[in-house]
Amino acid sequence: MNEWKVSQIKVKSGYTPAPSLRVAGATATAPAARNPVADAATLAAIQSAAQARDFPRAATLADEALKSGLEHPMVLNLAALKREQEGRFDEALQALGRAIELAPQDIGARNAAGLVLARLERYPEALAMFESVVALQPDFAGSHCARGTVLEALGRLKESEAAYRLTMELDPDNLGAMQGLANLLSRRGAHAEARPLADEVLEAEPNFPDAVMVLAAADAAEGAGERAQRRLELLAGDERLTAQQRALAHGQLGDVLDSQDLPAEAFQAYAACNMGLWRAYAPVHGQGVSALDFTRAMLDELQQIPPAAWTSRSDPPADGPKVHVFLMGFPRSGTTLLEQVLASHPEVEALEERETLADAQRAFLMSPPDLARLAQAGETELAPLRAAYWARVRAEGAEPAGKVFVDKHPFNTFRLPLILKLFPDAKILFARRDPRDVVLSCYRRRFAMSSQAYQLLTLPGVAGYYDVAMRLADLLQPAMAGNTLVVRHEALVADFDTVVGEVGAFLGLPWSDTVRNFADQARDRAVATPSGAQLSRGLSAEGVGAWRRYREQLAPILPALGAWVERFGYPAE
Repeated sequence: MNEWKVSQIKVKSGYTPAPSLRVAGATATAPAARNPVADAATLAAIQSAAQARDFPRAATLADEALKSGLEHPMVLNLAALKREQEGRFDEALQALGRAIELAPQDIGARNAAGLVLARLERYPEALAMFESVVALQPDFAGSHCARGTVLEALGRLKESEAAYRLTMELDPDNLGAMQGLANLLSRRGAHAEARPLADEVLEAEPNFPDAVMVLAAADAAEGAGERAQRRLELLAGDERLTAQQRALAHGQLGDVLDSQDLPAEAFQAYAACNMGLWRAYAPVHGQGVSALDFTRAMLDELQQIPPAAWTSRSDPPADGPKVHVFLMGFPRSGTTLLEQVLASHPEVEALEERETLADAQRAFLMSPPDLARLAQAGETELAPLRAAYWARVRAEGAEPAGKVFVDKHPFNTFRLPLILKLFPDAKILFARRDPRDVVLSCYRRRFAMSSQAYQLLTLPGVAGYYDVAMRLADLLQPAMAGNTLVVRHEALVADFDTVVGEVGAFLGLPWSDTVRNFADQARDRAVATPSGAQLSRGLSAEGVGAWRRYREQLAPILPALGAWVERFGYPAE
């Protein structure tokens, strides 16, 4: 979220006051001792400033009125704006919550609360707030657009696109929706469709960050790398950008420089991106125990638990899948390609990177010592967690009954103890790729931020996290034996039909020519991972061996990956 106060883009970029700020008929809770005439005059002054779109003055007057004891929905709404601008987000949400209590039908307060929650990246809460606004006023384009932004952040891209398109039906000039739709089109490689939307946004707001990045992506796709480079360098120097926006501009600049075969310059841009994100998210993800240290502690605990503790049996649900499959590995190991190929098969139902194991994690994976309890857990404890898993699967829109159901999430490698205990009969597809290409690709790509993605922002972090993931899978291999198939990314790219045939045989799937059309499926499904645009172009070996071009930059972490390179049979050079 950014701070650019463009009226048509406010639903994406900051606080939007209620569409109608009226004093008459509003509910106030001022004490009886207050002077009603003076309070009415104060409210009128605040409303006048808001109607004149002098929101800083309106917010300042409202903040002063609130401190004096004047509690009114409009006052609370605008005072929250001042608190948000000062970075006092919890206080802003508290004020907005009180405004909603006083005036439950006030869509302005609800919309503002959703925007603050989105700015804090509390996306599920923000989505619920925007949906409450839409329920109260279905034709309020602003909340439909904001809802689309949150859905995009959650990876629910088809729903996001529908929200943006509905916004544009309600308000054809809504720049927020234009830009949101341009972003989605760009992400799946539809640059010709994205370009005119971004151009229209830039006509109204020159150098608007997302629009510039959409045009730069289109330039690069058309072979105009130098033009894309100039756009991004100018954007990165704009003082109005937030730290996150500047970082993302550097990251895209790295991609453009890489496409021009300038690896040293590209790596500098990637480093600037990652360090910008590392600093920006340090207050949230850089405190306490890191995801890397947590997993290392998990390994220590697992080494104390006999392997037999992870082998058991359970009865499959009556309305469950024909075959239950977990597709995992490590980010950028080829999980998305394999999932899209399988999703193209008529007998497969696939789910892309949803937190289906959240309930089980809360029960048995909040701290490493929880693993000892998990190892000893019986059906009384496990059965409700299985039910919760399937409920989440269906809540995400998947219907696994009678299908080969593929639950794809590369980070599920770190949840293997849960998977083995809850679903001992499930099959596991483990995507594998040259560790050096994996680490480089993770470092170069921009992920939705989380405690796990935060580990991918430094080379030592991503190399260490890769190492601990492989060690965890290796430790649990005895419990996975017989139910696991390793799928080598390079082999899938080089001999597609043979490898897909082997995967199909492992899952009990007959061959279907539809799997060769996975690129069409990827475009239709709106892939949310960084692979989306690449997959829409079809099978490609362009990333195989990419690490060699960055050998000098990767030198500090190559020894740490050497054991896995040798173990997995990749050439040393």
